[in-house]
Amino acid sequence: MTTLETQIEKLFATPASDLTGDLRQQALGAFHVFKTALNAGEIRAASRSADGNWQVHQWVKRGILLGFRLGAMVDYSIDENFRYFDKETYPTKRLTLSDGVRVVPGGTTVREGAFLASGVTIMPPAYINVGAYVDEGTMVDSHALVGSCAQVGKRCHISAAAQIGGVLEPVGALPVIIEDDVLVGGNCGVYEGTIVREKAILGSGVILNGSTPIFDAVKGEIYRREGDRPLEVPAGAVVVPGARAITVGAAKDWGLSVYAPIIIKYRDDKTEASVKLEDFLR
Repeated sequence: MTTLETQIEKLFATPASDLTGDLRQQALGAFHVFKTALNAGEIRAASRSADGNWQVHQWVKRGILLGFRLGAMVDYSIDENFRYFDKETYPTKRLTLSDGVRVVPGGTTVREGAFLASGVTIMPPAYINVGAYVDEGTMVDSHALVGSCAQVGKRCHISAAAQIGGVLEPVGALPVIIEDDVLVGGNCGVYEGTIVREKAILGSGVILNGSTPIFDAVKGEIYRREGDRPLEVPAGAVVVPGARAITVGAAKDWGLSVYAPIIIKYRDDKTEASVKLEDFLR
């Protein structure tokens, strides 16, 4: 356990009523060091081990929550028409040209405590929340959300109006994971700690959460969240929105069906050509 981790754990366990005076100043100092590391991607809410499994770093989540506890509400308003109030510990991220991140004008906000690697492109308007990790060459498109602590890999495309949910609490819960080279289509929603493995493609309108089984029409399997094991989209899977018939009760009589994401194929050369992002767009 690092010195910073020890400090964060100790401060998080301290009642908010005791975080006053000199102790509050010490806590703010430790939080500043913590947030600096979070902003730089030196620490993160979850990481992938050599065996491919993802591990949540609970102390990092506790550090983020500590920042909310320590922060006082302040007025960040620009003028009488643009009103904005938030915790002083989480202002907007102050990017510079040297960060190598392309932020197209038009209403995008990135909160401090989010990491953006060089080569990331953000189209307006988009929102990237605290604790998020967005790796090299990824594009976050218009009206897209990358939620608290979500982990997004290299060369991904988070398409227009896609929602990558955040999981900040409970601290032991794995956040949403989008691995390298994934395409998340327009109007998709990925929630509740779902893992989308590398090179998967989510067709427009696919919704994934902890209660959504995925039907693999190629391999004849059904993937579900089981206990602490999150829902996973296999590597290279191409998922589209579908439906399955309800076979009991009045719903059967009425001919009703429920939403069901379906794997219709796995990525091939034809798919690669259709989803490639041209370098000149970045």
